[in-house]
Amino acid sequence: MHVLSVSSLKGGVGKTTVALGLASAALNRGLRTLVVDLDPQSDATTALGATREMHASCAEVLKLPKHANVHKAIVSSDWETLSNGVMDLLPGSPKVVEFDSPTPTKRDLWRLEEALSRVESDYDIVFIDTPPSLNGLTQIAWTASDKVLIVAEPSIFSVLAADRSMRAIAEISKQTAGRLQALGVLVNRYIPASKEHQFRYAELEQLFGPRLLSIAIEEHSAIQQAQGAARPIHSWPGEIASKTAQNFEKILEKVFEATAPERSSRSLKRDKRATKSLRIRRGSSLESVLNLDDD
Repeated sequence: MHVLSVSSLKGGVGKTTVALGLASAALNRGLRTLVVDLDPQSDATTALGATREMHASCAEVLKLPKHANVHKAIVSSDWETLSNGVMDLLPGSPKVVEFDSPTPTKRDLWRLEEALSRVESDYDIVFIDTPPSLNGLTQIAWTASDKVLIVAEPSIFSVLAADRSMRAIAEISKQTAGRLQALGVLVNRYIPASKEHQFRYAELEQLFGPRLLSIAIEEHSAIQQAQGAARPIHSWPGEIASKTAQNFEKILEKVFEATAPERSSRSLKRDKRATKSLRIRRGSSLESVLNLDDD
């Protein structure tokens, strides 16, 4: 089971849009897919059509990541599919902010990892939509992930946030024995005709080199229309939607290329060993990341 966090340390860059586009590509490919909505705004939950009454959410799962609780919380998306894929959701909730402390405990950091171990054999891929910050929820998501995809838009503030994200991942990777890795930086909401976007894209190329994905997601209304209708981009009509869907498929392929063929077991026994080896100290992890030296 591959686990990918879709993250940004700047809001408004379309992070949820990218997570949903990749989920659409996975569903179209016939994969058993789970989206974990860790963002308190819960936009992914809304876009997946899960607006009915739910028995539990990420908040309850993080509080008690036991088998029964996890399975109680997971719901089927309303997305329709012509494939044999599965699209499930671990719904978001504003109550999840309880775990968004700047200084999460070791126990808190491994809560989602423990929860996902309960569904290890049920899914091929998991996408985690994270909040636009480096507080507890993002650190919890990264601890449970194989890779992190950083989403950026072609603007000066987003370029800076992407650089900060990459340095944060590198720091946390050191503290987790190299387990966490960055998949790369994806440019979203790109307008090819914009001189400013061209300049910022070139800036990102210079800053990240091969870590900048060669695929950019262009700004088109079809993406927002599909989300508004609670439909996957692969089911939206039109040439532009089809091209966008193909780009998400290419990014998904990179996810599988970059992730080890066999992820080690997420058994509770392994979790206990990993927790013992974790070197993130309470009260210092976030500070060490935020004060990284420029070199």
